[in-house]
Amino acid sequence: MPENEAYWALASAAQLKAARYRRRSSRSQQVAQDHSLLVYSPSQREGRRAEDQARRYLEAQGLVVLQHNLRCKAGEIDLVCKEGDTLVFVEVRQRSSHHFGGAAASVNRQKQQRIALAASFFLPRLQKLYFNGRLPLCRFDVIALEEASLQWIKAAFAVPPMR
Repeated sequence: MPENEAYWALASAAQLKAARYRRRSSRSQQVAQDHSLLVYSPSQREGRRAEDQARRYLEAQGLVVLQHNLRCKAGEIDLVCKEGDTLVFVEVRQRSSHHFGGAAASVNRQKQQRIALAASFFLPRLQKLYFNGRLPLCRFDVIALEEASLQWIKAAFAVPPMR
């Protein structure tokens, strides 16, 4: 009989632990879904404003914004747009001055590779959702915001085909 009681005690402790984990997990998912509950740092708020400005600019230029802030282990895609039959991955960069090359220069080779890797991760889902499963032409653009000016660099970098 004492062995059964020990098993029951272990089992009930495991159940309580699992229930606490589920409650904690569901709370964090609710917070992640409701962005108004998140607290952003000043630089994050500034980045969000820059992305909103870039989004409005691209929509005014006739692009359709499909997704924004797609994150995966490889990196993040700021904006995903559609221009005709082309899927456009947009990196938004903001700098307060032209020092150190400015906003456009901050998209270096390493950043380009991270963007391309993240794009390859999301491409199957995007082509299924927006292109009826066929592989669209893809382009990588950069929106550079500096000292109250916006520069849209179409086809800012090319990515070799991935195998």
